[in-house]
Amino acid sequence: MEHTTKPRPKHMGRKVRHMRELLNLTQDDLAEKMDMSQQTVSNIESSEEVDDEQLEKVAKAMGVTGDAIKNLDENAAVYNIVTTNHGAVHGNGFGYYRECTFNPLDKLMETIEKNEKLYRELLKEKDEKVAMLEKFLGGKK
Repeated sequence: MEHTTKPRPKHMGRKVRHMRELLNLTQDDLAEKMDMSQQTVSNIESSEEVDDEQLEKVAKAMGVTGDAIKNLDENAAVYNIVTTNHGAVHGNGFGYYRECTFNPLDKLMETIEKNEKLYRELLKEKDEKVAMLEKFLGGKK
């Protein structure tokens, strides 16, 4: 008697979870992107089978392809996933990197200018109060 064993399908929910973790997303983050509850994302991740339509929705929300999730090798030593999302680069496997979209020096200069403006306004108010007090005291003499 010949025994043929069908290869057991990979646990797609685990692959979804693993990809989410590689992209440094929480279940809440993914749920928000997919406009669903965190519990629904949890249910997807605990499901052994995920239908292709659902998998594509999840993949799109993560910024990857459905095939990337399907072909994810959970036992690979190194993961090098880079996706572009609105000008920010997420490189994961060894950490989280987000491209800075503003110049920190510009922000610092903006803050200094605001402080300078507020300081001038305070000095002006102080000078007005001093002038008013001098006028008031000058009238008393």
